[in-house]
Amino acid sequence: MDDEDQKVAVMRKAFQMFDTQKNGFIETIKISTILNTMGQLFDDNELQALIDENDPDATGKVNFDGFTNIAGHFLQDDAEDAEAMQQELKEAFRLYDREGNGYITTSTLKEILAALDDKLNNADLDGIIAEIDTDGSGTVDFDEFMEMMTGD
Repeated sequence: MDDEDQKVAVMRKAFQMFDTQKNGFIETIKISTILNTMGQLFDDNELQALIDENDPDATGKVNFDGFTNIAGHFLQDDAEDAEAMQQELKEAFRLYDREGNGYITTSTLKEILAALDDKLNNADLDGIIAEIDTDGSGTVDFDEFMEMMTGD
């Protein structure tokens, strides 16, 4: 899989996670959350301009193509992209794995997701957690976290 394919896979996974209604659209207010979750730095004004451009009727939602136009703008294109993203995700994971156990509990992940997006209700959160904690262990190790974020 080349860098471009991987970038699209990452964005598709992120889009699907936040398309809680599974209707092919995500709310534009969730895009900053998604970028934060992906460890991506962005400028609020630049993000808003891209949202306006991809949601010209101000519907408050974008489809996957609109999302990739916006998020793709912030993801680096260089060859180190995959490695850089893995580093960023490792850093993000470490922040939440305060005890250094190599995993975070699903309840911690639920808190993180809830803090990132206060529009997610308990059912949404449980659905996301069930998708991530595929082995039902109640914990998410770095590989599961990485898979959630990159779709690998």
